[in-house]
Amino acid sequence: MVLVVLGIVLNISIMMFRTGSMSLTITAGSIAFVKEIPAGEIAVGDIVTVQQKESELPVTHRVIEIQEIRDDGAAVFRMQGDANDTADVQPYSVPTVKRVFISVPGIAPVIQWFTSPYLLGGLTLGAAGLVVWAFWPRDEGAEGPETRVLKPQQGGVQSLAVPCYCLLR
Repeated sequence: MVLVVLGIVLNISIMMFRTGSMSLTITAGSIAFVKEIPAGEIAVGDIVTVQQKESELPVTHRVIEIQEIRDDGAAVFRMQGDANDTADVQPYSVPTVKRVFISVPGIAPVIQWFTSPYLLGGLTLGAAGLVVWAFWPRDEGAEGPETRVLKPQQGGVQSLAVPCYCLLR
């Protein structure tokens, strides 16, 4: 929960890498934490993610040349994947980018596994089973060292109910 709030407040998101165009720096199967920034703040050597077009997947490569930084904060720059022999064909012209600030290798398959509906369903059924087991009525006649039933004491929670009800009215 804390990570979700921090992610929203700090504008940080997670990217999963399926290709090896950034290998040895960021291998396929890695995740990276990225933060959206104005494109005018990038520097040569930064690893950034750029959305090409609405219908295409984003590209994450290293900035190799900054051609122009405009007054509105947008930038025109060239990128190249660390494992690629040549730079990307066209320069990118965008107002914002997502800068990679840390990557964790090999964890993307684990995160994808936790999004499986079968796993989530199993975890839900397991949690429901634990709740039912914990609150299932116990047989009071079968008291022994293995099945000890706690009986409510006089007073206790019931005696607090009336004063609390009166105070909240």
